[in-house]
Amino acid sequence: MILSTGVMVPRLDDAGTACNNKQRLMPRRTAQQNPYRHFHGASGRANVVLTLLVVAIACLIGFVWYLNRRIENQQVELFTAERWSEFIERKLHESREEMETLQSRAEEAQGRAAEAEDLAMTTERARRDAELEREFIREEAERLRQETVHAHELAAASQHEVERLRRQRQRELNRMQEALSRIAETVRTPMGMVVNLSEDSFLFDFDKTGLRPENREILSRIAGVLLASHGYRLYVYGHTDDVGEAAYNQQLSEGRAQSVRDYLAGAGIPPEIIEVKGFGETSPKVREQTPLARQKNRRVEIGVIDTIINYGALPGSANP
Repeated sequence: MILSTGVMVPRLDDAGTACNNKQRLMPRRTAQQNPYRHFHGASGRANVVLTLLVVAIACLIGFVWYLNRRIENQQVELFTAERWSEFIERKLHESREEMETLQSRAEEAQGRAAEAEDLAMTTERARRDAELEREFIREEAERLRQETVHAHELAAASQHEVERLRRQRQRELNRMQEALSRIAETVRTPMGMVVNLSEDSFLFDFDKTGLRPENREILSRIAGVLLASHGYRLYVYGHTDDVGEAAYNQQLSEGRAQSVRDYLAGAGIPPEIIEVKGFGETSPKVREQTPLARQKNRRVEIGVIDTIINYGALPGSANP
């Protein structure tokens, strides 16, 4: 078999023998007998070159196609990688946001837990304070109860003492009244007694405030009784009748009451326990205009006020 290069190769026949056996039987041609020998040799070399060129171009085309396929595959892979990168980045962003949300929720939960703990502590403190306050109130109530019981006991004892003192003072006032009644008219009042020095036994000269000798004797006896007692204040009140001007009668009553006060102070009665007031014609004993009524209205009254039982009760009239 002759290739395009002109190289002879042996060809096998059906029996497996070489085909060149026939060639041995055929006579060899000389150069003169094959004038195209050199032509066929040049053409074969051209065919080889052309074949190699075709092969090279085919290889180049295949390589270029392979490179294009590789580039396309790489572009597809790059595109896929970019999509995956975007997907992963999106997932990372979502995960980051979810993590931030979870962190925020965790912080909120921690804050709520701290608030709940503070509330629990505050509630516990309030409970303890309430218990302490209840205990304090209970102790205070018990103390007040004991004080109340003690106060009731003291009040009962004090009331008993007051009653005892009142009975004692009543006995003393009764003795004082009895002694004063032997000297002048004496009337008991809720706060003491009143000694009435009227003109039937205690006379003043007309239009005068000075004491007559018999008046001094009566006042001396009254002072003796008062000096033998204690726990009282004296209020000396002067009164006149309705004859004359009211201003003049007011001045006259004050002068006569002052004369009695000065004599008692001179007899030994402490002057700081004696007060003086003139009523003029404003507080008559008998509301009549007869000579006897006017005689009874012209008077001086000595109010004896008990300062142990009714201390500080200052009378505002002639009837203490």
